[in-house]
Amino acid sequence: MADEHGHDHGGGGHAHSHASIRSGERHKGKLFTAFCVLAALMLVEMVAGIVTGSLALLSDAGHMLTDVLGLGMALAAIQLASRGSKRSQNTFGLYRLEILAALANSVLLFGVAFYVLYEAVNRIGDPVKIDAGPVLVVAVLGLAANLIAFALLREGAKESLNVQGAYLEVLADTLGSVGVIVGAITISLTGWTWVDPVVGVAIGMWILPRTWKLGGQAVRVLVQAAPPELDIGAVAADLAAVTGVVDVHDLHAWTLTSDMEVVSAHLMVTTGTDAHGVLDQARAVLAERYGIDHATLQVEPEDHRGCDDVNW
Repeated sequence: MADEHGHDHGGGGHAHSHASIRSGERHKGKLFTAFCVLAALMLVEMVAGIVTGSLALLSDAGHMLTDVLGLGMALAAIQLASRGSKRSQNTFGLYRLEILAALANSVLLFGVAFYVLYEAVNRIGDPVKIDAGPVLVVAVLGLAANLIAFALLREGAKESLNVQGAYLEVLADTLGSVGVIVGAITISLTGWTWVDPVVGVAIGMWILPRTWKLGGQAVRVLVQAAPPELDIGAVAADLAAVTGVVDVHDLHAWTLTSDMEVVSAHLMVTTGTDAHGVLDQARAVLAERYGIDHATLQVEPEDHRGCDDVNW
C-alpha cells in the first residue's frame, strides 16, 4: 500500500509543496494596525458616551470594544497558530485557534446586540436628555476610525474566517457610527431624544443576522463538516475515474482553518496498478478541480481486505 502525505512507500518520490502562507498570517500586520486605531477611538467614545448620556454612543463604544477584543483574539490566534508544531502532540498545529476566535467574536457580538436592544427598549419609554453636539463630533471620529479599519481588513475577509469575523464587527460598527451621526443631527435639529434609543435598536438588529452567519460558519468548521461548496459525490466520482481505480471508500473532507481544506480517502486499484501514477492523478484531480492541495490518499490493491471493518 502507499499513501500520499509527504512520504513515498516502495520507491519513487512524491514531492509536496505547502509553501503558501496561511491567509490569517498574511494579514496580521493590517489586523494589528486596525486594532490600535479602534482601541484609541473606543476609549474616546466610551468616555464621551458616559459624559453625554448617549445610549447610541455607548452602544457604539461597546460594540467597538468587541471589535478591539475580537481583533486582539484574532491576532493572538494567528500568532499561536504560527507557533504550532507538527512534531508535538498538536499534529495539525494550532490552526483551529483562528476558528475558535471567530466563534468567540460571534458570541461577543450576540452579547452586545442583546444588551443594546434591552437598554434601548427601556429608554424608549423614558428618554434621556442628550447633548447632541459632542456626540456628533465623537461619532464622526469613530466613523473615520472604522473606515480605516474597514479598508485594512476588507481583502483579508475574503480569505480568512478569522479576519472575516473582525471585518464584520468593523462593518457593523461603521454603520453604527453612521446611525449615531444621523441620530445626533436629528436630536440637535428637532430635540427628539427618543431617536437615540431607536438608533441603538437599529444597530442591534443589524448586528444579529450577520453574527448568526459567522457563528454558523465557525461551528461548521469545528464539527468538521465538508466545505459547503464541495460536492462529495462529485469528488468520489472523479477519484473513481482515475485510471486503475476500482473503488473509493472512507472518503472524508473538512476544513482545518480558513483557506485550508483537507481530504482523505482510500483508493482501491486493480492488482499490478502503479500506485505512484494513481497518486499523481488523484492529487491532480483534487488540486485542479477542487483547489485542494492537502490530501492523504491510501492506495490499496483490490485483493486487500480489512479496511471495510472501519465504518466511521
